[in-house]
This record gives sequence, C-alpha cells and structure tokens, in this order.
Amino acid sequence: MLFAGICAALVLILIVLNVSIGLYKIGFLDSYRVLIDHLSGVVPDNLHDIREDHIIFNQRLPRAIAAACVGAVLAVSGAAMQSTLKNPLADPYTTGISSGASFGVCIFAVMGISLLPGLSGDYGMIANAFVFSLIPAAAIIVCSRVFSASPTSVILIGIAVMYVFSACTTLIKLYAEPEDLEVVYRWSLGNLGKATWDNIGYMAASCAIAVIFMTAAGRRLNILTMNDESVMSVGIDPKKERAIILAVVSLCTALAVSFTGTIGFVGLVIPHIIRIFMGSNNTFLIPASAFAGAVFLLAADSVAKVAGTYDLPVGVITSIVGGPVFLYILIRQRRRAW
Repeated sequence: MLFAGICAALVLILIVLNVSIGLYKIGFLDSYRVLIDHLSGVVPDNLHDIREDHIIFNQRLPRAIAAACVGAVLAVSGAAMQSTLKNPLADPYTTGISSGASFGVCIFAVMGISLLPGLSGDYGMIANAFVFSLIPAAAIIVCSRVFSASPTSVILIGIAVMYVFSACTTLIKLYAEPEDLEVVYRWSLGNLGKATWDNIGYMAASCAIAVIFMTAAGRRLNILTMNDESVMSVGIDPKKERAIILAVVSLCTALAVSFTGTIGFVGLVIPHIIRIFMGSNNTFLIPASAFAGAVFLLAADSVAKVAGTYDLPVGVITSIVGGPVFLYILIRQRRRAW
C-alpha cells in the first residue's frame, strides 16, 4: 500500500509538471497556481492569465490525463496478460491489437475507406483503428475457445494474426502518397498530442474498466498462473476465464490506443518492475501497476515534450527507456521465477 501511495502522489506531481512543459513557458509553481485558481472558480482578469489558463486547461491538462489513463490501462493489461498466458513476454498487444489498429489507420489514410461513413478526419481514423484492432483479438478468442487452445497456442495465434495484418499494411504502404504515409507513420509511433476534452472520456472509461475489473479478478488471475488441471480442481474453467480476460484486455487497450497510436513497452516492463517490489500477487500487483504505468507514461511524455525542437512521439521515449530496462530485468532475474 505504501508503494501504491507513493506512485499515486507521483502521478499528481507529474501531472502538474507535465502541464508546465511546452513551447509556451509556464513554470511549475505558476502551473499549480493556475490549476488551483481554475478549480476554485477564479476568473482570470488579464490577457496573460487568460492565455495561461487556456493553454493549461484546454491543451496540456487533457494530454496529461490521457498519459495517466493510457499508462494505467497498458500496465494493468500487461500484468493481466502475463498472468493469464503464464508468459513473461506477453503484453497488451499480444492479441494483435496494434497490427489491426495500424491496418485500420492505413486503409483510412491511404485508401479513404471508413467503416463508419458519417465520420471523417481524426474521428474516422480513430473509429477504423478501434474496430480493426478488435478483429484479430476476436479471432484469437474464438480460436482459443473452439480449438481449446493452450496459453502458448494463444500467443502463437496472436503472432500469426499480427504478421498477416502487418503484411497487409505494408502492402498498402507501398502504393501510398508521401503525405498519407506520414500520417500512418506518425500514428504508429504513438503520440498523446491529439488528446482533448472531447475524447478524454473514452480513455478514462477504458482505464476505469481495466483497473476495476482486473483488480476484482486478482484472485482468479493468481489461480490462472497454475496449470490448467490445478485450475479446474478449484472449480474454475481456465479456457472460459482466459477468454474473458483476453476480451476485457483487448477492449480496453483498443479503446485507449485508438486515440494515441501504439505506445510500446509500458505493458511489458511495468508489471515486471512492480513484481520486484511487491511480488506476483495480482491482488496488489494490478493496482500498483496502474499507478506505476501512469507515472511512467507521464514521465516519458514530459521528456518527449522537451526533446528536440518539437515534441517527439512518446512511443519513441518509452521504447528507448523500456528496451534497456527490460533487458536488465531479464538478466537480473536469470532463472528465478518471474
């Protein structure tokens, strides 16, 4: 509980730090003052204060909240997937969500195909990403139920589906115009810059569903780490339980990353870091992973804002940091149980 409390405090601090960073210079204490004044109902009375209030509340605060929500979703989903599939290399994208979403974005940006004809622009692309991200996940869940696939088979099916969608995406890119290719490329890197008050509710909803459901399912996740015979001996159908967990993880992850693009390593690395401090009991691992994932992505986005002349995609920062950290964890753990 102490660790989770520290992470929760860090989330609040990093949100204020995140909104104080950008091309328009606003200090940390000034950002805190603007936040308190706005929440207290104080109306700014000069052009400078109005500008700062607008920048913080209409541009930066939605992005910071999106970082916290998406980081929590990915970390919780990664912890759940690793326990459900009994594999330390599992993450939220194991079900092919990222490849399906990339394909949806690609056919929208390059071919102009929208699954919902009434939507255009960013919302049409987001809708495509969401729907197509669920297709490979649905195929994996159906195959796992119909063919009674083992956890290893589920991962292999996910890899196969991922390669199929990736190949289709690559084929379309070969005939894309440079402007359209740039849209697909930037989305695939992961970026929080499109977060607004209009879409932040979807990311917050996915965060709430993932954290509440997986925390409530903590005991069942602990049982699923055993072999299937042991799971059935306590009256739980492992294949049915696995399908439910996969469905919830896929839905929440798809809803979150459809707005931000693929942000890697959060769901893979964070659960392993938390296990070092708190062990593998999912009752405590899940909520702690949520806070730690929010902290990690908020910190990464803060670095992305100040790196280079313009914002770097946050997915680049998470990969640069997450890759070496994951290698270190693997070397440190060696042959010990994860």
